[in-house]
Amino acid sequence: MSCQRHSLTRHESPRRAPRERGFVSAASFAVASFGLAALLLAGCAAPIGADRVTAQRAYAQVDANALRTGKPSAETVSTLHRYGLDQLAARRPDEAVRRLHEKAVGTGERDLLFALAELSYVAADRIERSVKPWDPRDARDYYLGSAVYAWLFLFGEGKDAPPAPFDRRFRRACDFYNYGLGLALTGRRSTNAVVQLNSARRRLPVGEIDLRLDQTEQVSQLGRCEQLLLSDQFRVRGLSVRNRDAGIGAPLIVLWPDDPALSLRRTSSATVVLRLGGSLADLEAGRSGAVLELYAPPDDTHVAIGQTQVPLEADLTAFRAYALNQSGIWTLGKLDFFAPAKRIASQLILHQPYAPGRIPVVFVHGTFSSPVAWTEMANTLMADPVLRRRYQMWTFIYGSGNPLVQSMADLREALADEVQRRDPQGTNTALRQMVVIGHSQGGLLTKATAVETGDRLWQAFSTNRFEDLNFSDTQRAQLRRWFFLEPLPFVRRVVLIATPHRGSYLSSGLVRRVARRLVSLPRALVSQGKQLMTLATGSGSREFFHSRAVTSLDGMSPKNPGLLAMADIPVVPSVKAHSIIPVLGRGDPADGGRDGVVAYTSAHVDYAQSEFIVRSKHSCLKHPATIQEVRRILHEHLEGQASTAAPASRP
Repeated sequence: MSCQRHSLTRHESPRRAPRERGFVSAASFAVASFGLAALLLAGCAAPIGADRVTAQRAYAQVDANALRTGKPSAETVSTLHRYGLDQLAARRPDEAVRRLHEKAVGTGERDLLFALAELSYVAADRIERSVKPWDPRDARDYYLGSAVYAWLFLFGEGKDAPPAPFDRRFRRACDFYNYGLGLALTGRRSTNAVVQLNSARRRLPVGEIDLRLDQTEQVSQLGRCEQLLLSDQFRVRGLSVRNRDAGIGAPLIVLWPDDPALSLRRTSSATVVLRLGGSLADLEAGRSGAVLELYAPPDDTHVAIGQTQVPLEADLTAFRAYALNQSGIWTLGKLDFFAPAKRIASQLILHQPYAPGRIPVVFVHGTFSSPVAWTEMANTLMADPVLRRRYQMWTFIYGSGNPLVQSMADLREALADEVQRRDPQGTNTALRQMVVIGHSQGGLLTKATAVETGDRLWQAFSTNRFEDLNFSDTQRAQLRRWFFLEPLPFVRRVVLIATPHRGSYLSSGLVRRVARRLVSLPRALVSQGKQLMTLATGSGSREFFHSRAVTSLDGMSPKNPGLLAMADIPVVPSVKAHSIIPVLGRGDPADGGRDGVVAYTSAHVDYAQSEFIVRSKHSCLKHPATIQEVRRILHEHLEGQASTAAPASRP
């Protein structure tokens, strides 16, 4: 009122009559009172209502559950409220689990099993976060309980029907099962994500259960591994997609002993499933047991539960990303260029166990590179379920500083040896539909698997007739290995990416001279190279090489007679070739287009069935357009096989 009197004093006129002043005061008081009431009402939100928010925030409220927020979902809170356990669950979720377990045994209601699975997970998370070292409770007991209750909710018998796939609780129960099982198998208060698989009697939130490890071939094979890690305790970085198949089971990362040939540790993927026998009543009476089963995706995709084939949860990216934590992998490309004799031998790398029914796709890296360059492409391609089911990914590693003819021969021999080892009888049709994909120098190696050179390469190198050479059988075999190429019969398609068929404009004389000083070639190659130079007398090759040690950069020089001869040789008609050419800028690629290393005119070949231009620099393997074109080609390869096989299947 003091403010009101002050206002009136400021505006009243001494000529106003007393009645007028009173009328103004009353009116002002009414207006002020109404305004004050409006302000008070505006400042107090209704206790119940709906506020407009973004779809993302609305979805977060609808989908809130223990895995997302650490608190029970609305469905579980409703169940707890029905039995007066909601307040107890907020304070002591472990005690609420025991109380609700008693209700579930008495009623046999399936809804209670979902609430038990989620509340057990909440209790486990609360116990695991406890900073009291004297706390006797073990979070793993409640994580295991979450998996057991979730299994019973999804697959157990009861008076209620199993949940429908459109029930939100269905997918959440799968997640409580998967995450709960994985965390139950790690060490107590573990910070290293190591999983321990063994037969044991384990405690649950209520009672105990016997876990038995199923002794299968998978278990026997994994017995040779060094460690199993829980995939769900790792976040993948640096890759555009994390390939994850939805289903049941806890995905694992398998760590194998160091590979002496690679000086690196190999990794693979696996999935563990806990199969429960009996009902909740059987569990209560101690008549129920459980079996731990191991599976190896992508070969294993489903598990039989009753009469149903249930998909397996699989993480097909985490194991790849974990392998790349090894610092040595990232230096392979440089070291194998400068010192190929001191690092690793040329070899094929199979990133998953060999699958006889899948077509090999072989990736061949370029100069100054390594198989790491293909990680993004391989991982993205494996996100396609059709490609994952029909193909297996291999990579070829080699010393990219070695002479080009040596690396070509190494790839051809590595492929031939692997095919002979896997299929000595020659009956595996999938193995003999191989696709080879090469980038840059790797494209030249790739083409070498699908050409018939006759004596054209030899003529570009030497003026001597091969038949007239006074060499031993061993020396002749080596020369044939380098200069007389025949198509590998099991290679059916090649993809050439940024390939310098007519050389790289960066392979200048200065660059090649510097490379000769820096690259440490194997002594045997150096010795063989000196002997070869005696055969090149009078040829263009002798004039080009000048009797010096030859590196891969010499091989990719636009002035190399052998490379130019190879460029004029097309792939054989039985092999389909595709070309992917990166070009910088937006102009016509044929009008001086380059990628920073290779000119379009060098990468273009007339015999390619398709040519795809990527607006990118030379290192285009991560480019989405490059990956999509490779994906298209792989699907075309499958369609071609289907059309070829169709007539044979007719009666």
